[in-house]
Amino acid sequence: MYSYLPCPALVACSLLFLGGCGSPDMSTSQPPVEKKSAQPAAVRTQITLALNWFPEAEHGGYYAAQVRGFFEEENLEVKILPGGPGAPVIQLLTAQRATFAVGNADQVLTGRNEEADVVALMAPLQMSPRCIMVHENSGIQKLEDLQGLTLAISAGRAFALYMQKKLSLKDVRIVGYPGNVTNFLQDPNFAQQGYVFSEPFVAREKGGDPRALMVSELGFNPYTSLLLVNGKTLREQRELVEKVTRASIRGWQSYLEDPGPVNDHIHGLNEEMGRDILDYGAKILQDLCLPEGMAKEELGRMTERRWRELADQLVEIELISAELDAGAAFDATLVGSKGDAP
Repeated sequence: MYSYLPCPALVACSLLFLGGCGSPDMSTSQPPVEKKSAQPAAVRTQITLALNWFPEAEHGGYYAAQVRGFFEEENLEVKILPGGPGAPVIQLLTAQRATFAVGNADQVLTGRNEEADVVALMAPLQMSPRCIMVHENSGIQKLEDLQGLTLAISAGRAFALYMQKKLSLKDVRIVGYPGNVTNFLQDPNFAQQGYVFSEPFVAREKGGDPRALMVSELGFNPYTSLLLVNGKTLREQRELVEKVTRASIRGWQSYLEDPGPVNDHIHGLNEEMGRDILDYGAKILQDLCLPEGMAKEELGRMTERRWRELADQLVEIELISAELDAGAAFDATLVGSKGDAP
């Protein structure tokens, strides 16, 4: 994800998120949705949803659930807490300092390996947006072609360790991820990590010639932007978990159909995220959330096969124990699925 410098209010909100950061109301172009049994705010259940990054398109469905009243229809008052670099969402859930959070599947498994009782509820992004951005004129067509260049990636991250395990990376100098595309634009022999709907867009807007190589093509494809909860909350407040999951799924379905008003809202929260990049992100998310053959009604589904495959990969790069039960990392009963399809 591109490290935009957010507005001061957003930074302050990120640093003080335990105190809460409400999201303003906004009108939408959609007709009003019929309320199920909306109650006064005083009797709604108040919860927090901690993001793993500053507000971006990858969180669009959760903001749609807030903006379009889907949380409210479930008698919920949801405060969405912006994240940032190194946002400790797993730790927040474990300490019950956030009711729900957003994170990725590899984070769930590595967290559970450290005895964090965290469970995934639904997976909006079936396909990982993680990519390596190279220059089009480099001649590099696939990840296996990476050689003789500088590669900026976050050392120690699961995808980076997996790449180093599977690729020869001959004469590749690995440096830290800079958080922007400046070096990429200045050095034709420079490649870097990114999200496919973020860094490549920024680089091209600034006159660069990016080509995005998807890490998922190596077979490393963790579910992304998952809705997460503490296992204790899942066991003791099942009805609450069902409500949040149900509203979040509706939010994602709604966002994919009509992202415009929600993107306006996200832009208001993170002014450095312009409507152009947010709209581009929403377009790219269509295929990441609903890959070919997947019905809208199945959005968010997860399969044990995918989780066990990811666990095997994390064992291979020595991030988790082979004894870890991947099946306990998610609850498959909250989202309809079709067999064991990917």
